[in-house]
Amino acid sequence: MTIPNLITAIRIVLAPVFVIYLINSQFLAAFIVFLICAVSDGLDGILARVFNQKSKLGAYMDPLADKLVLVAAFVALSIIGILPPWLAVTVIARDTMILLGISVFFLNRLEIIIKPSFLSKMTTWAQFVTVLIVLSECYLPSVTKLYPYIFYVTGLLTIGSGLHYMYSGLKMIGGGPAER
Repeated sequence: MTIPNLITAIRIVLAPVFVIYLINSQFLAAFIVFLICAVSDGLDGILARVFNQKSKLGAYMDPLADKLVLVAAFVALSIIGILPPWLAVTVIARDTMILLGISVFFLNRLEIIIKPSFLSKMTTWAQFVTVLIVLSECYLPSVTKLYPYIFYVTGLLTIGSGLHYMYSGLKMIGGGPAER
């Protein structure tokens, strides 16, 4: 196992730890664990490129780790009333759509190239930042005034990214607008 894949695996293990801290109202510990997850998301990619340790396993594992951590965060924070439910549903719907799309490709033995778009990377970044901001509310109380803007930007990026993935997937299988 490569170092980047090990870092990604640690992020997967930290997802339930983060949720446990959240449900026990240990917000500082939850913030630290989530910050480690956010930083490790960038770190594993950098290390894979710098040390030429890109792998097929990593190409699948990294986005799954992101989805696990972010969906867990959005669901838990929505349940405890810190994030609006519509935003959690938007994040879950996008990630479910992506996973279903990949499943369709796999089940039909179609080749799929896992390469996140710039919009997808911005969406993941916005989702990580949104969670970090709401978890830092105790230390930065004035940030709550920005919540509506942060939530809407994250929601719009999430929807845009989901639509972009849908368009790309349809185009790959020959059912997209470019093929008509």
